[in-house]
Amino acid sequence: MKGATLVALAATIGNFLQGWDNATIAGAMVYINKDMNLATSVQGLVVAMSLIGATVITTCSGPISDWLGRRPMLILASVMYFLSGLIMLWSPNVYVLCLARLLDGFGAGLAVTLVPVYISETAPPEIRGQLNTLPQFLGSGGMFLSYCMVFTMSLSDAPSWRAMLGVLSIPSLVYLLFTVFYLPESPRWLVSKGRMDEAKKVLQMLCGREDVTDEMALLVEGLDIGGEKTLEDLLVTLEEHETLETVDEDGQMRLLGTHENQSYIARPVTDQQQSSLGLRSRHGSLANQSGIHKDPIVGLFDSLHEKMPEAGGNTKSGIFGSMFSTNADVPHMKPAHWEKDVESQFNKDHDDYATDDNAPDDDSDNDLRSPLMSRQTTGMDKDVIPHPTGGSTLSMRRHSTLNGENSMGIGGGWHMGYRYDNGEYKRYYLKEDGAESRRGSIVSLPGGHDGGSYVHASALVSRSVLGPKSVHGSDVAPPTGPLWSALLEPGVKRALVVGVGIQILQQFSGINGVLYYTPQILERAGVDILLSSFGLSSISASFLISGLTTLLMLPAIVVAMRLMDVSGRRALLLWTIPVLIVSLVALFISELVQISKVVNAALSTVCVVLYICFFVMGYGPIPNILCSEIFPTRVRGLCIAICAMVFWICDIIVTYSLPVLLSSIGLVGVFSIYAAVCVISWVFVYLKVPETKGMPLEVITDYFAFGAQASAPSKDDT
Repeated sequence: MKGATLVALAATIGNFLQGWDNATIAGAMVYINKDMNLATSVQGLVVAMSLIGATVITTCSGPISDWLGRRPMLILASVMYFLSGLIMLWSPNVYVLCLARLLDGFGAGLAVTLVPVYISETAPPEIRGQLNTLPQFLGSGGMFLSYCMVFTMSLSDAPSWRAMLGVLSIPSLVYLLFTVFYLPESPRWLVSKGRMDEAKKVLQMLCGREDVTDEMALLVEGLDIGGEKTLEDLLVTLEEHETLETVDEDGQMRLLGTHENQSYIARPVTDQQQSSLGLRSRHGSLANQSGIHKDPIVGLFDSLHEKMPEAGGNTKSGIFGSMFSTNADVPHMKPAHWEKDVESQFNKDHDDYATDDNAPDDDSDNDLRSPLMSRQTTGMDKDVIPHPTGGSTLSMRRHSTLNGENSMGIGGGWHMGYRYDNGEYKRYYLKEDGAESRRGSIVSLPGGHDGGSYVHASALVSRSVLGPKSVHGSDVAPPTGPLWSALLEPGVKRALVVGVGIQILQQFSGINGVLYYTPQILERAGVDILLSSFGLSSISASFLISGLTTLLMLPAIVVAMRLMDVSGRRALLLWTIPVLIVSLVALFISELVQISKVVNAALSTVCVVLYICFFVMGYGPIPNILCSEIFPTRVRGLCIAICAMVFWICDIIVTYSLPVLLSSIGLVGVFSIYAAVCVISWVFVYLKVPETKGMPLEVITDYFAFGAQASAPSKDDT
């Protein structure tokens, strides 16, 4: 995972620059006003130009990134930052300064919108949340370092606001060099354009290994949007059935892997087996949630994580990882027409998806059959140790080439298989059931005919993008309609409700108001008096107080990074939002109740510190993380742009309504509104926001589609 981590760190410099600029302009405005004697409205315009630029660029950044790629847009962001820093360093008048601030907003909008998307598309599922918390950490770190710089410059006799703002060009140049010479293009975007060779090389760099066949197959399957999906409970085994190619009379079937001679045997769970073995069905988890008005999708995702063995550490290890059979002695793992039809289907699919005229020609390895369905023997096939027939899965796990470095899952304990059925290939996303009674166990089938040992797994089944659609040569092309029409797919619409809703509620949850109020709280606590005793001016003291406030965020974000892929996004929100509510309630009560100044200052300080720390642990980074995870590959940029545009519009509304609200309803009224919004936020998260930790992006979007599809009939009935 070293490659993915370094790439995420390099990409997140864009968020560092955004945090740096936010703090710098807050300090520089004091000296800009002194130098130019600006009217209050013009001061607001100088600050607002960055927000305006970010909002404008966000409206088109998503579709353009879907067209040109993620990397070119990050390069453009670094160029915008660099140019804005140089222009602000020059700035002969306020008009040029506003232009520079607009360019800076373009860079910030691109970074805030696309960096989470880029990280999600390049990070392994097991650490995706941790890496996607880096933007919050580096953004806060940039603010802290910027306040330190502004504070240091404020100690001089004649601080230069141009120098304060112009320093931005130095880290921007570093970011530009990283984006041009180090950052690769997103492998998911490359696959969506049919550039398979390039995608394979990027995945090899990110994963740190040569064999990325399963990852490539997963990315191709992620091109599909919508489609009919079913959920099946299966019992999966390692037992060999050399003559089994599809389904036998008992419902037993062979699921094909993405590697040559890789398959496993599965059979549906019968009602007798489910009751006698205590196995649970995901269908029950989906249906039972509707009775308590929780979105069925939330219940479905919860059922995937309940008592699930942790997927941390090794990215592919686990009980289910040893279920694949790679026995080279089984001669007919795939139907005879597989390879020919996959080649034919790719040629058709490639024409549908590939829009890059510079894609390599057909003589290269730039097709699906080479990276995905290679008939050549791999190193894994050469070194495989055939498993003993009839042995238990537990005893065979030490022989499996799918554990450790050579394991062949798709991340997070998930596996993918194919089944040829009625002239088309079906795709299976499989996950071992994590019920505590069955954890790590192998069950013997009651009434089984072969005495075999099986593992209970849940499978989400849908039509495969990769496999041929008909044995008669009449292929059905995957969906290639306009991107805007894809927004009408039930799963995409449900994901947009989650993404837009959580962005709106986050902005109105009070962080801007609390940060605005923090300096007053700390002054009331006597911090300014303490600092003035060291000979600091009131301006320098305010900069130092702001820096100390930002410093409080960093340890809390580190805690969030550790918990994001362990506790999960949904759990962190449900745990941290109540602390925000209590802090806000305590703040407006302290304003209403007459208590001593010392007690009031102490209580207010504690509440502010708690609010800030718990906000950056949950509500700060998680909305952007979720929005980068829940949308299909082909419309991810477009959907992210919609969510980001909502974010920036709400940011403008909150920023400029705060002074008006303070003057009209006072601090108590403002904090009361924020507390009410936090209550609504908790209810929204509980009812609508699913848990996405450790799941491949393609699996997340497929489960959204299935959940929306499965819950549609119940809505119609009502």
